[in-house]
Amino acid sequence: MATEINRDDFLGISFSHHMEILNKTKDIDTVLFYIHETVMHRWDKYTLRDKLKLKIHETQKGIPNNFVQTIPSSRQALQAVKMFKDEYLLDYINLEDIDAADEDDVDERVVENTIVRNVKRFMMKFGKDFAYVGNQYDLEVFGEEQRSDLLFFNRQLNCLVAIELKTGKFKTAYLGQLYGYLQVLDDQVRKPHENPSIGIILCRRANRAFVEYAIRDYTKPMGVATYKTLGDMPEAFREALPDEDDLKKLL
Repeated sequence: MATEINRDDFLGISFSHHMEILNKTKDIDTVLFYIHETVMHRWDKYTLRDKLKLKIHETQKGIPNNFVQTIPSSRQALQAVKMFKDEYLLDYINLEDIDAADEDDVDERVVENTIVRNVKRFMMKFGKDFAYVGNQYDLEVFGEEQRSDLLFFNRQLNCLVAIELKTGKFKTAYLGQLYGYLQVLDDQVRKPHENPSIGIILCRRANRAFVEYAIRDYTKPMGVATYKTLGDMPEAFREALPDEDDLKKLL
């Protein structure tokens, strides 16, 4: 059991924090979850107590996010946590040039255009109650033009969902870019009856612990997910899939 404990996390919280956790948890995995979250988000004892009451460990094991900290309604925050997965398989995307070139130089529009052509399949991957609003959505403010890659509306969450596509590894700069988009969406696009907009960065790779560290102080609800394409699937799986033309004939 001791080998599973991160020493820095364990020593990073007070005795009072440890007592709160031990009194309200039943297994080592849940203990480690709350120790880590307390350190990452710098919760005081009373905030930790609220999180324990909400049982966020039951829902906050998916996408790295700051939903609980930034969405005023606890119910909506937990709905948002459940809504998004930490990884998506976009098996209709076959981007061999991504692997053949420097990922930072690949035009993200290739991914975006493929998703737009398959927008119904993309929404089904994300879950129910999503409505497509547009791509390269114009967010001009003070004469500065910005464009959100993909914009959806989720009926269950009653909010706009902006998705930024990245073909490489997660970078902290992406959070600042998405934060700016969410500011404009909430100020100029969101309707009075709608909840604050949510932003999702969809990239090829991400270090979960680093994302949690980088995202914690942002005040807009954001999350970071990764995706795999057809080329990322094991060769045995890809060979088992029918040829695209054959599949179209079957359909």
